[in-house]
Amino acid sequence: MCVLIFISYQLLRYPRANTRGVESELICASRTPPLQAGHVFLDANPTTAKFKFYALFSPSMSGRLYLRTASAQDRVIQDMQEIGVCQEGVDIMAPKSRYLVFMTRELDPRGANVLKQEMLAVGGEAAISYDAISDLSKPTDALIMGTERQFQIAIGKLRKQPFGLKEMAEKIEDAVETSSASRNRTLACGNKELRLGERTLVMGILNVTPDSFSDGGKFLDHDIATEHAKDMIEQGADIIDVGGESTRPGAEPVSLEEELGRAIPVIEALSDSDVPISIDTRKPEVLKKAVEAGASMVNVVGGLRDDDMIKVAADAGIPVVIMHMLGEPGAMQNDPVYSDVMDDIVDHLGEQIERAVDLGVKPENFIVDPGIGFGKTVEHNLEIIGRLGELRILGAPVLVGTSRKSFIGKISGGEADQRREGSLASMVLAAANGADIVRVHDVGETKKALAVADAIYNNI
Repeated sequence: MCVLIFISYQLLRYPRANTRGVESELICASRTPPLQAGHVFLDANPTTAKFKFYALFSPSMSGRLYLRTASAQDRVIQDMQEIGVCQEGVDIMAPKSRYLVFMTRELDPRGANVLKQEMLAVGGEAAISYDAISDLSKPTDALIMGTERQFQIAIGKLRKQPFGLKEMAEKIEDAVETSSASRNRTLACGNKELRLGERTLVMGILNVTPDSFSDGGKFLDHDIATEHAKDMIEQGADIIDVGGESTRPGAEPVSLEEELGRAIPVIEALSDSDVPISIDTRKPEVLKKAVEAGASMVNVVGGLRDDDMIKVAADAGIPVVIMHMLGEPGAMQNDPVYSDVMDDIVDHLGEQIERAVDLGVKPENFIVDPGIGFGKTVEHNLEIIGRLGELRILGAPVLVGTSRKSFIGKISGGEADQRREGSLASMVLAAANGADIVRVHDVGETKKALAVADAIYNNI
């Protein structure tokens, strides 16, 4: 079925005017030869001196929403409670205090214009292309802006509209809910628990490898590795992440046997620790053996690209860190390019979450990591840290690993073991911008820095 839009001369003459009340017709038609989506036609009738603009589209309007802004309302709620507002009043007014901005792309301009009118009608706004009214042949991106309450009202109206806006309403509803959700939650890791949201948690790095970029070869001996893990726990590590394969830029993969031989004995030695033990691996066989040895979390560099890995993680029922990586370690730093670095990361991680849920991983078991330094330039890494809050649209806790990475050295100088101050600065800002967990080499110093940062943030 083809869809033709007929717009009267009035709209062509005054394309920037308010379109309410403009005479228009929507008809369904078939025509030979077949018309293609995006074709535009202009007919003139010399008898009536009216013109009609024809634009043909496929009638769907779909796309992922990307979070741009989500203001905090904790302080506002606290102020209302101190004023003496009753709880019913707080529940009514709190959504009016929370401001949200979403980006969506490639909208059918018909639907985009209706979306704008509906947002304006509730006191919100939708920024669309200047040409979206007069040129119906080109899709438009849109920034949709409003309070949580304004979105709630607009959603009900959008559900009754054509041009894919019913589906868009469902996406907006989900996005508002996930973006407004509390960061406070409890993550079950086997017989242990992680309490998120009260403070920034620290994951201690334990590389049992000869070639990791910062500490390669230092902890190959199992006894030394185990003692180092215990030292990090003593310093306040909330999680220990054990890795038997380096994923630094340019790293070559290791055999299954080699990775098992490095990681499993250490996990077994740490299995009775007071904190969860995570296995950093991309191999489902290693994950399965690690869980049997006592691991209760998995950190997957590059994310869940392998169905076998997804199925093992689903069967284990443990939290899964899915990390974004562009390409593979051997070539990931060869001129990485993105359309929009944060939107591309959200697309990648969102698709992996959807696929993994379909294969049995529980939605509450995901942790997302934007993959600082994994197929990213210095500029990409800085932008990601500044926009970390946008990952909240995925509805999962956020983990960030900046510790000792090369982008810090390129800014402040120094080899990997001389980047401590820069690492601390980046992790404090990551925590302020939405990181729930940071992955670090220097546990003690990071705990102290974050204790101050969390105290300030929680009292703003």
